[in-house]
Amino acid sequence: MRSAALLPIILLGACSSAGGPYPSLQPRAAEEIDPRVPVTRPMNDRPVAPALASRLAALIDQARSGDAAFQGAASDAERLASSAGAPQSESWISAQEALTAAIAARKATAQALGDIDEIAATALQTQGGIAPNDLAAIQSAAAEVGAIDGRQAERIDAIQRRLGL
Repeated sequence: MRSAALLPIILLGACSSAGGPYPSLQPRAAEEIDPRVPVTRPMNDRPVAPALASRLAALIDQARSGDAAFQGAASDAERLASSAGAPQSESWISAQEALTAAIAARKATAQALGDIDEIAATALQTQGGIAPNDLAAIQSAAAEVGAIDGRQAERIDAIQRRLGL
């Protein structure tokens, strides 16, 4: 019975460690920061990286020049679609071919939009995040090229409706 009473005491003694420097119970510096205080500026407030800015500008220019080519092809398709006859007629097939050319002319804009998305995705994967000003530049470029792409898509849809597609 006596050994049964000593067993818990021996086990508790095995859990203790030898004396040493114990951590301070004083408040740490981070504990003095009020979490309700708003952050006044981003942590990384550097300007947009020059390489990123030039790459985004080149992609916007690519989309704009692609839009110029698209506008001509879409005008031809609209003209032919407005005078197209019944489905499967020669004039309808010509309008279809012009529509296909207009859709193909959207490639430069679609490629620019995809490249902007790739820039953002690559930055997230390789850097683990995007600096606030870089993110704003990427979002601005994506919005501008996305607006061009949206207008092109609406115009293609209108031509398709005229052709009964």
